[in-house]
Amino acid sequence: MQNKLYVGNFPYSATEDDLRALFEQYGQITDLAMIMDRDTGRPKGFAFITFATAQAAESALEQNGRDLNGRPLRVNVAMERARRPAGGGFGGDRGPRY
Repeated sequence: MQNKLYVGNFPYSATEDDLRALFEQYGQITDLAMIMDRDTGRPKGFAFITFATAQAAESALEQNGRDLNGRPLRVNVAMERARRPAGGGFGGDRGPRY
């Protein structure tokens, strides 16, 4: 098992400190990335938490479904996103158009 978790469905009012306080009881947190909306600067309602050990991350999975300010948390092992091909948005060079 890896040591990075996805934490979603938390209220927009939650802060990094709130998440850290909730999850650091399971072990040392080496990274906490709260995803923010580019336009508003407010949290999008999900974050990624990396623990120092896989055992700590596995223990923290018990927070799945826990109520945080009226919203049930969703806590899962983070999955790597598939790499997107590089390039523009039009499918690359299609050659000359006549």
